[in-house]
Amino acid sequence: MRFLHLLAAEDPSQTHHWLLPETAEIIYGGIAALIIFAALYKFALPAAKKALAARTERIQKELDNAANTRSAAEAEASNIRKAVGDIASERARLLAEADQQAATVLSEGRARIAAEVADLEAKAEADIAASRSRSSDELRAQIAQIASVAAQNAVSAALNDGTKQELIEGFISSVGGAR
Repeated sequence: MRFLHLLAAEDPSQTHHWLLPETAEIIYGGIAALIIFAALYKFALPAAKKALAARTERIQKELDNAANTRSAAEAEASNIRKAVGDIASERARLLAEADQQAATVLSEGRARIAAEVADLEAKAEADIAASRSRSSDELRAQIAQIASVAAQNAVSAALNDGTKQELIEGFISSVGGAR
């Protein structure tokens, strides 16, 4: 047993207390921890603060951009709603103007058509009268021609050669007696 106790004294894994390490380890570990904490405080803490400030600034910028975009979108939506109202009133105004112009064009067209119809009727009546007069003249000329041919044919048929000879001699004697 004594041997075990001697071995325990030489064994570095064995400590004097079950909870606390050796005194030298506490001193060297404490100094190393202080150096590491000081280096972290001097170098890592400012970098971490800077990274957090940059992150905060980036997030704030994104929030500001989102707020600006939202306000611009709301303004545009308001303009669109206003324009929709303007479009409806403009549409109604244009339709009223179109109806008025259509009524004006329709009444002018009716008046123009009525004048054209009256003019065409007058021209047609004049053409009918001229055609009637021309037809009457042509009919009279044809009747006179037919009557002349009929009279010539009737005279030719009624006169034979003997009668023709007597008429010629009677004409000559009347012309000769008139001298």
